Amino acid sequence: MTEITLPRHIDGSQSPQLPKSRQITLIGANGAGKTRFMNDLVTRCEGRAYVLSALSAFYPERDTNPLPGSIDNLYAEASKASVYLKNDAVSELDKLGYMLFNDEFETLLRAKTMRALGEQPEATVTKLDRLIALWQQIFPGNQILRAAGQMMFSTESGENIISSIKLSSGEKAVLYYIAAVLYAMPDAVIFIDSPTLFLHPSILNTVWNAIENLRPDCTFIYNTYDVNFVNSRTENVCIWIKSFNIEQHAWDYEVLRSDNLDEELFIDLIGTRKPVLFIEGDAIHSLDAKLYPLVFPDHTVRPLGSCDKVIESTRTFNDLKHMHHLDSRGIVDRDRRTDGEVDYLRNKNVLVPNVAEIENIFMLEGVIKTMARRRGKDADKVFNKVKAAIFKSFRAHFEAQALLHVRHKVKHDVECRIDARFNSINELEQHLNTLVNKIRPRETYNEMRNRFSKMLTDNDYAGILKVFNHKPMLSESGITTLLDYRSKDQYIKGVLNVLKGNGKDAKQIRATIKHAFGLSLDDNLIDDR
Repeated sequence: MTEITLPRHIDGSQSPQLPKSRQITLIGANGAGKTRFMNDLVTRCEGRAYVLSALSAFYPERDTNPLPGSIDNLYAEASKASVYLKNDAVSELDKLGYMLFNDEFETLLRAKTMRALGEQPEATVTKLDRLIALWQQIFPGNQILRAAGQMMFSTESGENIISSIKLSSGEKAVLYYIAAVLYAMPDAVIFIDSPTLFLHPSILNTVWNAIENLRPDCTFIYNTYDVNFVNSRTENVCIWIKSFNIEQHAWDYEVLRSDNLDEELFIDLIGTRKPVLFIEGDAIHSLDAKLYPLVFPDHTVRPLGSCDKVIESTRTFNDLKHMHHLDSRGIVDRDRRTDGEVDYLRNKNVLVPNVAEIENIFMLEGVIKTMARRRGKDADKVFNKVKAAIFKSFRAHFEAQALLHVRHKVKHDVECRIDARFNSINELEQHLNTLVNKIRPRETYNEMRNRFSKMLTDNDYAGILKVFNHKPMLSESGITTLLDYRSKDQYIKGVLNVLKGNGKDAKQIRATIKHAFGLSLDDNLIDDR
């Protein structure tokens, strides 16, 4: 394992030495100087640097790699020393293939010569043997066959035998990386540009874990944008390149520490120059992750799961603003929060919509009317029918909704009040006995019922959307039938497709949703230009 001295820092501080690690990843925004940084490291590792790039390895139109020990130089030296090796290969992949078979031939020739002299040659595992073994580990059921001085590829049954030319780009990349790493000099520092390029996510970690195990003597330095790959390296030292000063030939960079924020999240975000928006749910299944990137296209939107994680990450990421200079906000569902709770969160840069839950966003008047017009319907008639259905549903669940709101408020009040310090069990017991009188649940319930009743009397549709947590509401509204959709999911998909189109209707829907957050199109938080 090699100690590596980093390039000069822009603040003039002495170039630090990296802690010993077999895995080093370089990350940073586009234009930050990441590639220049890697090239500087290559120069610093003179004599041990070994640079790989699948992007250039397959193509003949490229500059020859001048580094000592490079594939180009190894091939040139081998061609001079062997009468059997072709010297007409131009791509790195072809050169590696010729060298593998030349080594294979020379190994067999030596063994035959020793037997002719009455000696018993030791069993030798060639580079080609090791490549074949690793290939079949990565692609179970596939085989590499030795045929007429070249590799042929087939399934286990022997069907569909093809040459390397007909392999997919991903298969060629795996072949290239395995073969190339086998030819790296001892204790090499292997630089890999874009290690995820061409490789399917399902095999990415398998490939690189296997290749690293192939050469435990080497240090691997990866230049990548893929956060999942960065976090897959278990012995990783991560260097965040922030900017490059061409006049000083120096970088602003940092060897990352993740003491204050989840490492995966931090690494994922520092490469962006957009403001950050943390949301609830997951990246695949949640409605939040489908909707909010379309509503806030000029933000980097990151789902974090729970609302607690959103609130905490928003706070922490803003506390670390000296490291990244990015604005960050969060979005959480209203979920029966009181006005006081909402104000508190908004003061902490956590946005809370004026609707009870995300499904209610699709029931906003502006959204419904816009979608009705697109479907060739009378927008006012459609909205009035939906509104009547929502009022009917709210009346049916009136008391249950009031009780749920009271339960939330009581739980919140108890949690807040129980946090007081008590010197004895008697003090705690006395405090609990007085809580009921202080919290007054029945009085709160009656107040909530009166509030809900007034919403119905005042025909307050927006107010009902603000307090009505009812998952079947969208279906019960009749919106799907009114707009000729097969299901509520199809309606939601229709709204999302409009937002993706980014036309006049998309702007109208986006403005409606932003208004529900207390924002406008020209709000400083959002820039739609």
